[in-house]
Amino acid sequence: MKSRGEVCMVCEKFKEEGYFLYDSFICIDCEKEIIKTETSDPVYRFYLRQLKKINSKKILY
Repeated sequence: MKSRGEVCMVCEKFKEEGYFLYDSFICIDCEKEIIKTETSDPVYRFYLRQLKKINSKKILY
């Protein structure tokens, strides 16, 4: 967990607490929402689109 603050890749807001998944920051609020959202909920597709951003980043050597 980190506490210096970053912009969440899901909600795109500056948040103080969250996690890094590779080089992408996900805030605690979004993590909780993603976990409790049913796959049948329309907002679930939004979360999927936002999380796909992780795959679109290039790995630099």
